[in-house]
Amino acid sequence: MYLFDNESNSLVKVDKCSFKSLGLDERNNLQEWIAKEPSSLGEELLIIQKEFDGFSDTRERLDLLALDKRGNLVVIENKLDDSGRDVTWQAIKYASYCSSLTKQDIIEIYQKYLGTTISAEESLSEFFDGRDLTDIEINVGNTQRIFFVAANFRKEVTSSVMWLLNFNIRIKCFKVTPYKYHDKVLLDFDQIIPIKDADDYTIKIATKTQNETQSAEASRIRYTNRQNFWAEFIEYNKSHSGLFSTSAGTTDSWLGKSIKGFSGVNINICIYNSSTRSEVYINTGDKEKNKQIFDYLLSNKDEIERLFGEELVWQRLDDKVTCRIRIDRDDLSYLNPEHHESIFAFFVDTTNRIMKAFSPFAKKYIEK
Repeated sequence: MYLFDNESNSLVKVDKCSFKSLGLDERNNLQEWIAKEPSSLGEELLIIQKEFDGFSDTRERLDLLALDKRGNLVVIENKLDDSGRDVTWQAIKYASYCSSLTKQDIIEIYQKYLGTTISAEESLSEFFDGRDLTDIEINVGNTQRIFFVAANFRKEVTSSVMWLLNFNIRIKCFKVTPYKYHDKVLLDFDQIIPIKDADDYTIKIATKTQNETQSAEASRIRYTNRQNFWAEFIEYNKSHSGLFSTSAGTTDSWLGKSIKGFSGVNINICIYNSSTRSEVYINTGDKEKNKQIFDYLLSNKDEIERLFGEELVWQRLDDKVTCRIRIDRDDLSYLNPEHHESIFAFFVDTTNRIMKAFSPFAKKYIEK
């Protein structure tokens, strides 16, 4: 590896070294680096547990457990300077153990990793671009993936991995090489198996397999339940002066209404398995503009909440494009028909109050 020296217009060689020579170890260093920056493995991953040992009748423990953007579990095994001989068999065992984990199991595993201050369900929804968890297929069928990370791979490992790829077992090998430059350590993560072109093919095959294993019947029931719920709610609006009396039905988990004069700012109502939400959702398509609108509204927080009649939850979501201002009911579920009347009343009441509280500031923002 070389560094470019701008002053001398030349390349400076950076010496390759080993983790051992640097006094670094697998658990406290390499594992922590990947946990904090999983994108170093070439794609967006969500780490859901470290040193996971939640397998029945075994005390074995995998290094890192993650989810990819398609909802597949990823078993990550780290081996520092040498892969060892048995890492392939070891990881296959872990993947087989993980294949039986349900979506609820995974939510609970992730919640233990996060602790009590952050909601696993909300964090997962954010990772999957704000989608309702009921719409997301997680750990379906035999879609588990395996990532190996090591400075050097033995022939026994690379040979067995290449053979397993022929059976659509999704494995990647990353060669991580440390370099020392003065008092700094540089790391190079290089995907050596499969090569990039072969990897694209593997992804296409895996996506096709996953689509084929999704449960059409479960989706049909879920969409029918939502469609029926929204149809009932729209009828309720017609006799209760609601904002959504002219809305069209949908199978989505949310229904939206724009705030007049406030382009890109909507009033959304959302239904989840165990909660219900009304919110102001800011999405103009431009992150900077979204944050400007949010900051403007936040500067008028006291007056808005006075007009609304109670406190709201303000979420700027700095790492996201969108922003939201919300009020929730965690005791109401659309899946329980006995809750429908209460949810309808909650939606009509809160959305009318949101419109009353936020509409004056739409005009002021435009005139600003």
